[in-house]
Amino acid sequence: MAAKLLASSPFVGIAVLVSLVALVAFYYKPFSQQRLFTVEELALYNGTDASLPIFLGILGSVFDVTKGKSHYGEGGGYNHFSGRDASRAFVSGNFTGDGLTDSLRGLSSTQVKSVVEWRDFYFKSYIFVGKLVGRYYDSQGNPTKYLKGVEAKAARGAQLLEKQENEEAKQPGCNSRWSQDEGGEVWCDEGVPRLVQRPLQMALTGKMSTRCACFNEDQLDQPGLKIYEGCDYLAKTCRV
Repeated sequence: MAAKLLASSPFVGIAVLVSLVALVAFYYKPFSQQRLFTVEELALYNGTDASLPIFLGILGSVFDVTKGKSHYGEGGGYNHFSGRDASRAFVSGNFTGDGLTDSLRGLSSTQVKSVVEWRDFYFKSYIFVGKLVGRYYDSQGNPTKYLKGVEAKAARGAQLLEKQENEEAKQPGCNSRWSQDEGGEVWCDEGVPRLVQRPLQMALTGKMSTRCACFNEDQLDQPGLKIYEGCDYLAKTCRV
């Protein structure tokens, strides 16, 4: 009877079609048009409900990671990232309690740079579905001052890292090797090994560190050079 009615009245068929389109649009609106999520809404897509896709947030950007269900689904190794923005955990490795937070407070510029790179990875590898309202995006979906600050800090980290690489390229690094039986050693094909501070590391990581570099004899009077313990002054190879 319905088939006869549709066949006899093209207007009825068009009306039914319009209704179906509207119904589909209604159910798919959360994923195609509604691009803003609250914390509570995002939490629904944590992989525990098989009828829903799996979403994760990083720096306020939300991605559909359902294609990686074996990793992001319930019981998967990365499930702690699902249904939330746990930006800090991408570099801290703390996947419990307070570690699963979107706050990057106290992280170094290189760590913040790594988080931004993780976000870029998800943009390239998964489907971007929206934004999480909160720390990084306001209720209109606009970037907050916090997000702009994070991106500026990451850019600064990239600049410092490039500067450090350029500076260290001027003084060649040592060769090194290590084995469980013999331990480690460093050596220079030209010059002698010395420990030297990496001044930009404080700005990059918040910690001072050293590296092994090779120096010619006429450079050994430079301040800040340290001889490896137990190594002769002009030895080309040192045990570490």
